[in-house]
Amino acid sequence: MPSPARYRLSFAAGGLLAREAVPVAVAYLNINDWKQTREVVRQENLIQQRTEASALRISREVVQRLSTLDRDEVELIADGQAQERQLMMWNATCRRYELIDEFAREVVRERYLLMTPTLSHDEYDSFIRSKALWHEELNELSPLTYKKLRAELFRMLREADLLSDGGHIVNAELSGRLGRLLGRHGKAAFEIYPMTDVEIEQVMA
Repeated sequence: MPSPARYRLSFAAGGLLAREAVPVAVAYLNINDWKQTREVVRQENLIQQRTEASALRISREVVQRLSTLDRDEVELIADGQAQERQLMMWNATCRRYELIDEFAREVVRERYLLMTPTLSHDEYDSFIRSKALWHEELNELSPLTYKKLRAELFRMLREADLLSDGGHIVNAELSGRLGRLLGRHGKAAFEIYPMTDVEIEQVMA
C-alpha cells in the first residue's frame, strides 16, 4: 500500500490572512492570472508588509490559498462582508492544507456535533499523534515548529469566528451568497464548519 501524500505544513505565519486577501483578490480579478497577480502584489506591496522578504512570503501564501477558489468565490473575497470573507478564507485554507481540512472535519465539527463544544491543545495533540502514524513528516517537526503550527491553526479558527477566546467552538452562520457558492461543491464543502446536517441542508436548499 503506497504511503499517503505528505502534508503541506507551510502555514506557520500570518493567520487566516482575510484582510490581506482583499487587495490580492481585486488584483487577480483585473489580471486573471495568478502568477502575474503575485508579481504585482509583491512589486506594489499591496499587502503593506514592512520588509520585502515578508511581502514575498505573505503574498505567496495568500495567492496559494486564493488560487484554490473559483472566480465567483474570489469575487466574494474582494467585495463580500467581513464574516463572509473570513469563512471563505477558512474554506480556502482547508482546500490548500489537507491537515487543516481533516482537523476541521474530524475534530472541530465532530466535537460540535457531539455537544462537547470546547477545543484545547490536547485535542490537537491527540489528532497529530494519530496522523503521525501515517505521516512521518509530522514526527520530523521540531518542538518550536510544532508549537507554531498549532498556534497558527488556533489563531485561524479564532479569526474565522469559529472558536471563541475561551476555547468554545462557535456555530458557523453562512450567508445566502456564501451558501450558494459552496453548495456547488456539494455537502462536503460545508463539513469543515461547525454545522449540523440539518443546518447544512437549510443552507443548501
